[in-house]
Amino acid sequence: MNRCGVPLIEIVSEPDIRSPREAFLYLQKIRQIVRYLDICDGNMEEGSLRCDANVSVRPIGETRLGTKAELKNMNSFRNVERALMYEIERQIKLIEGGGKVIQETLLWDPDQMVTRTMRSKEESHDYRYFPDPDLVQVLVTDELLDKVKAGFPEMPGARAERFTSELGLPEYDAAILTEDRGVADYYEAVLGRFQSSDGAENADGAQKATSNFVMTYVLRVLNDRSISIEDFPIDPDRMARLIELRLDNKLSSNAAQEVFENMLGRPEGPEDIAESLNLIQVSDAAALVPVVEQVLEQNPDKVAAYLNGKTGLIGFFIGQVMRSFDGSPDPSLVRQLLVGHIKKQAEKVDH
Repeated sequence: MNRCGVPLIEIVSEPDIRSPREAFLYLQKIRQIVRYLDICDGNMEEGSLRCDANVSVRPIGETRLGTKAELKNMNSFRNVERALMYEIERQIKLIEGGGKVIQETLLWDPDQMVTRTMRSKEESHDYRYFPDPDLVQVLVTDELLDKVKAGFPEMPGARAERFTSELGLPEYDAAILTEDRGVADYYEAVLGRFQSSDGAENADGAQKATSNFVMTYVLRVLNDRSISIEDFPIDPDRMARLIELRLDNKLSSNAAQEVFENMLGRPEGPEDIAESLNLIQVSDAAALVPVVEQVLEQNPDKVAAYLNGKTGLIGFFIGQVMRSFDGSPDPSLVRQLLVGHIKKQAEKVDH
């Protein structure tokens, strides 16, 4: 406990870390674990998580580590990595120049990107450690450890493994989604709406679609607004309904994004928003056929050019139908109808 009575966890490692990048990843993993356990927000900038690093170098082939220097005042993962890179290089240059590393405590100056001497390092007996008479001893038994472990949430590594093995997600998706426990919870809550709804046709295909929506849209909003998933304005139920509209091809990709942006500031469901913006894709062939025929009749020269090999004109025809139709036709259906009608015209000419 610190002087204010706040309980702390201090991890003192062996000299096992061999590079600044490894130290960077090690700290990120610690932050992920304490966040999953909900015991700390892991914010280095605010001092919730701190790191003091001992740095020592040795020539290749030498087994004994050199004199260590301790680095302090590193308030971000990036600064830890930069400070270690600088200090390693400083010590190597010092030794190669005939100098000697002294045991001292150094402060990292993030503005000048250099280390500065804070004080010479005391020996352990100079710290004058003594037991605190107000703190009783704690006996950690195997039974206590088992009880604590039983109350743990599913940890990020196991959760990522489950996302790949049971849900079929790529390893990249699983790693991104499980980085933050709240995001992983949100993903599973959205997915649960598909799996629990009666007759949900898209339940099997929702895993990857939901992953794409969370990674592409949700995480962007969290980063842009600097908010946590707990403050995200779209609840899992509304998000699932939006994804289902996309899976049912009732919304195009661009339309789904537009509906999503509106959902951030509007309480209505995605269906109502899509209707109000006239974004629901029309998949009724009978409603589209008259417009398709009209576009072809108005552009006989382009139909002839298409039949003579300029198949790229199909994009022109699709665009004309999309603009002429009062609504949002399904582009794939429009293409199918156009190709079919042009083929019929060609057959008539041949006969």
